[in-house]
Amino acid sequence: MMSNSTLSMFVQVIERRVEAEDVIGLTLADPHGRPLPAFSAGAHIDVRISDGLVRQYSLIGQSDTRDRYHIAILREPASRGGSTALHDTLKQGDMLQISAPRNHFELEPATHTLLFAGGIGITPILCMFDRLIQTHADVELHYAARTRTRMAFAERLETSDTAGRTHFYYDDRPEAGRLDVAAIAAAAPRDTHVYVCGPAGFIDHVLSTFKACDWPQDQLHCEHFSGAAQRDEDDTSFEVKIASSGATFTVPEDKSVYQVLTENGIEIMVSCEQGVCGTCLTRILEGEPDHRDLYLEEHEHAANDQFTPCCSRAKSRLLVLDL
Repeated sequence: MMSNSTLSMFVQVIERRVEAEDVIGLTLADPHGRPLPAFSAGAHIDVRISDGLVRQYSLIGQSDTRDRYHIAILREPASRGGSTALHDTLKQGDMLQISAPRNHFELEPATHTLLFAGGIGITPILCMFDRLIQTHADVELHYAARTRTRMAFAERLETSDTAGRTHFYYDDRPEAGRLDVAAIAAAAPRDTHVYVCGPAGFIDHVLSTFKACDWPQDQLHCEHFSGAAQRDEDDTSFEVKIASSGATFTVPEDKSVYQVLTENGIEIMVSCEQGVCGTCLTRILEGEPDHRDLYLEEHEHAANDQFTPCCSRAKSRLLVLDL
């Protein structure tokens, strides 16, 4: 997982609360009262759950607040250990090791902004919404969830003075209206920037609808919380070569490039191990990768000059890596 030098600070859980069904909120602060590193809307921190287990959580709240961080964690039914551990064992007063904030989901200047959140995808979107409201920007928030009880921060949004800019959709309350992305796209100014976060199906629906309306790719932004479904039934072995040393290693069908390099003493910093965060991004000097990440954009995939060794593989028999 990521090196301890990247997980550079300890914070204390000064508050733990229930934000919605299966969602807990944590407030984190420096145990000595020192200011925390600044962050921008859309940023996340890496949190060490246990040895070899690191997860990313988006920062919530005003991005100019330095005395505490706020994060929210959904209990995942298919948890790989992260959300379950935080829900079941973490308590107020406990210490957590975290990284400094990083941002792969930056807000860009725009005359109009549309924010779409699905379920726990509200966490980075909420920080963006707060920032845009604070700067008097033209923004709308569309927030969808399976049920009202699972909608974290809904009450806060409903009772704020920005309620007119927020729209809520619940699968269990069809009378409240359905999220009609096509209608929203048709009514939006053409220079609108779109930000979406949530389950993969939700993100795909929003982005594909705007693309079908000929929306420019550079005005569409997303962040995934989990990796794409990986195919392995047709995986075959291939070779990776380290450009600096000439060493060549075989990557079998049941191991990742990252695993093979680690076994041979070559360190690559990784975090999510699902191709979501971009921490392990590595340059390719020769060969064609089989991209399986959700971090790089379409034109970056097409360039084939970098890939995520935590999950992506190779279409060619050899990849020469800039390591």
